[in-house]
Amino acid sequence: MNSAPDAPTLVGPFFQILTLADLPLAGPLGDEQLEVVEQGGIVLQGEKILKVGLYGQLLQEARANQYHLHQIEKPMVLLPGFIDAHTHLCFAGSRAKDYALRTAGKSYLEIARSGGGILDTVTKTRAASLEELIVALHKRCDRHLAEGVTTCEVKSGYGLTVEDELKMLQTIAQVNQQHALDLIPTCLAAHMRPPEFAEAGAYLQHLVQELLPKVKKQSLAQRVDIFIEETAFSDQEALEYLQAAQAMGFDLTVHADQFSTGGSKIAAQLKAASADHLEASGPPEIELLKNAGVVATVLPGASVGLGMHYAPARKMLDGGLCVAIATDWNPGSAPMGDLLLQAALLGAAQKLTSAETLAGIAFRAAHAQRLEDRGRLAPGLLADMIAFPTDCYQEILYHQGKLKPGMVWKRGKQI
Repeated sequence: MNSAPDAPTLVGPFFQILTLADLPLAGPLGDEQLEVVEQGGIVLQGEKILKVGLYGQLLQEARANQYHLHQIEKPMVLLPGFIDAHTHLCFAGSRAKDYALRTAGKSYLEIARSGGGILDTVTKTRAASLEELIVALHKRCDRHLAEGVTTCEVKSGYGLTVEDELKMLQTIAQVNQQHALDLIPTCLAAHMRPPEFAEAGAYLQHLVQELLPKVKKQSLAQRVDIFIEETAFSDQEALEYLQAAQAMGFDLTVHADQFSTGGSKIAAQLKAASADHLEASGPPEIELLKNAGVVATVLPGASVGLGMHYAPARKMLDGGLCVAIATDWNPGSAPMGDLLLQAALLGAAQKLTSAETLAGIAFRAAHAQRLEDRGRLAPGLLADMIAFPTDCYQEILYHQGKLKPGMVWKRGKQI
């Protein structure tokens, strides 16, 4: 007798399933805390997970209840889909010239002061049409999904005018409708002061009055970000801007402590969802973020791209923080965009356990986005899953990003 079209589907057997279930949201993790289901199966019902358990037991239940069966023929290890919690994937052009200048000895700040950096990408993104931005973003999403990223935050911030910021956010919205990858939009119009404004404060006030109401009305983003740094915005300017955004109902995240401290204090004061970068953070900043319940999102791709030290992820975890790991994929400081590779390198450099590294690109990254419906394999959560062609989960980080997923499911559908 055939299964009903809407009957559950049993997928398996998997050599191992890493559920990441029941792990704490913050603090250090040991690999002995990982739940590893040997010879496991997973039952899907529509977009969600119904059950996870031993395949043999689930197979008996599936046959008795006429489930659909999706048999896995080769040794595979199943994990939750990865979440990239900080990217700048919507842009036009290249900054290869900036990269060459950096490797020749120029600093990020020196390049920015001489007309390179973010403003170079702003010029190219302003000149691009909506259609051109959609095509470019779609291609980057294709690559991310193939590499196991099933949810991705994407910022605006290369427009710096009301019209061009809306163009970027509309690009993200349209690709999100078209693509299997879930995109989480963030308004980063406060990326830096555009040349049209002589005063940073006047520009931020312009955003509050002219841009953010349109973003809210058109439901283009629920999150607002700002870059707090010498070449961008001061602590006080950021505080006033973020308070205004918060009063309008936006969630907050902050580019903080990349080259100098101060941003983490603002993130903690306003209880932002996350503070991102944090390469310059020390014990006082870690304590502030912990006490405020702010997720620390570290960006190893920026450290690799800029040739600078990593954020102190080990000290953050030992200090009780929830640490997410994201790519910062952007055309300037972090052009690589490979989440698994970067997480593996960070783990090796900072002595993170496999559990800490995988948590940082799964449920802890989801928590940075305030998305509690993904990042683990557990009943009731979204069936966002990736399977690697190996018989041991430790092989995944061991190969430092060269072992790619062989199978990807998004919302219960194999991609």
